[in-house]
Amino acid sequence: MSWGTELWDQYDTVAVHTQKGVDFCERFTNFLKERSHIEFEYAKNLKRLVKNYQPKKKDEEEYGQFSWARAFWDLLKELHDLAGQHEVIAENTQGNVMKDLSNLIQDYKQDRKKELQEGAKIQEQLKASLAQLEKREKQYEKAFREAEKATDAYRRADADINLSRAEVEKHRNNMMLKSQQSDDCKNEYASQLQQTNQHQHEHYHTHMPQVFQRLQNIDENRIDKMKSYIKQSADIERNIIPIINTCIDGMVKASDSINAVEDSRSVVNKYKSGYPIPSDIAFDDLSNSQVPDGRNGNTLTTPKNLNLEKGSVRQTVSGGKSKKRTGILGLFSSSKTNVTRSDDPKEDFSDLPPSQRKKQLLKKIDSIKKEITRETAEREGMLKMKDVYVQNPALGDPNSLDKKIEENGEKLDSCRKELSKFVSYLDDAEGKKSTTSLAVSDDSLSRSTSDGSVNRDPNIIPPPPSIQQPNNDVYTPDIPNSPKKKSSIPDDDELHSPDEFEDPEILEQYPVIGTCRALYSFTAENEGSVTMEENEEMSVLEQDQGDGWTRVRKKDEGEGFVPTSYIQIHFFDQDEV
Repeated sequence: MSWGTELWDQYDTVAVHTQKGVDFCERFTNFLKERSHIEFEYAKNLKRLVKNYQPKKKDEEEYGQFSWARAFWDLLKELHDLAGQHEVIAENTQGNVMKDLSNLIQDYKQDRKKELQEGAKIQEQLKASLAQLEKREKQYEKAFREAEKATDAYRRADADINLSRAEVEKHRNNMMLKSQQSDDCKNEYASQLQQTNQHQHEHYHTHMPQVFQRLQNIDENRIDKMKSYIKQSADIERNIIPIINTCIDGMVKASDSINAVEDSRSVVNKYKSGYPIPSDIAFDDLSNSQVPDGRNGNTLTTPKNLNLEKGSVRQTVSGGKSKKRTGILGLFSSSKTNVTRSDDPKEDFSDLPPSQRKKQLLKKIDSIKKEITRETAEREGMLKMKDVYVQNPALGDPNSLDKKIEENGEKLDSCRKELSKFVSYLDDAEGKKSTTSLAVSDDSLSRSTSDGSVNRDPNIIPPPPSIQQPNNDVYTPDIPNSPKKKSSIPDDDELHSPDEFEDPEILEQYPVIGTCRALYSFTAENEGSVTMEENEEMSVLEQDQGDGWTRVRKKDEGEGFVPTSYIQIHFFDQDEV
């Protein structure tokens, strides 16, 4: 149906209807704006919630070995990703739908204004033609009445015998003039009527239908665009549903990973003291301990080591820690005694139960090894830089690095001595005879040769093999040490049994500082690195220290290093909440 045919007399109504279309588009724009704001606020609040419940380092050390805690932390990661999808809804709505809708409103207003102006112009032309017709018609009516009046006057004068011939002729000439004027007005009226009818026909059959049709096309285009924008806004949300479902599946997977039996075993491993269960208290026969009483010659029975046995039992139950008396009896103790009673742990952790002591010693040894690895990597980098300076003195003075290399060697010597000491502590805790010696040789790392070059330790950790990038370019990390590469420092499997080394509760848990996604597949070829598949989601434990490697934790709890250039990283502290 055509507006030009059906609504030929509803020009004002059509103008009002098209204005309602403009108002609706603007209202829909405001709706999308508020919807985007709600999505942004929802995502912001979700991220704030995730950040508030992110585990602190203390929490990871305390609960990291329990599956229920890891499941909750995995749920937080999935919730963080889900919040990001709501941001995607808001960004796509603002960037695509609202932008196009704004352009539609602007074009619609311009086209509508143009057509309404054209319609108003055509209507003014028709009104002018009708006004001219009305004017000609009035002129014709006036001339016709005057002609009739002149004719009647001539007839009366011609019949009157008292009038002279000249007066009769005067009335006759006036009649002829008025009749001629009447005929001229009649012709002009007829001509104007013909023109007005033509204008009116063109107005209602050609000009105005064209205007109505263009207005109809503009409004239908607006409706079709509104249809596409509503569908587009729905498609934006539909496209992220698979990702949201993936996040929900991750939450379900996290819940399925909770294992009550394993958690109970972890509780045992964490809090087990290692003390034996006290045996039955032996009966102390007082008749076997008789001493003569010098006063009357009788024998006197005394408890034999009874208090000692009871004390030993109490000491065993309390974990081997003797409690000193406090309160009134301790008011007048010296300050020196108070200082001695400090609760600070001992260096060898001998104040802890056996199992806890071994766990703390292993953690300390692992931290020293990491420090040695870091210092070794720094040393190798400085040595490489010095070689570059030697080959090209224009880049720098090689002797300027000697002091730093010497300080680095001293740190390495100190770390290795510290490692040797704690290894001996561990052997003592396990009841072994200390057979591992890591004493630093006379040729220390901090010493230099007479020609200014620095002695290289033959046991420096070797560099990892080159990594083949997807574009077939060879990529070599800047720091040439592979993570966890075997060095002169004895590994845990050399110091302890394989069962102890593989116990995940003994190893230190790194705090999760972010998430990452694998951009490419990577196959681990070095000890300390892990294999990953493309698009695999992992947790970031330690950021790149400048050597091109990042420490990650996989969903199966496997940990290791992967190339930094192979992953896309998102740190939690980058969220602006």
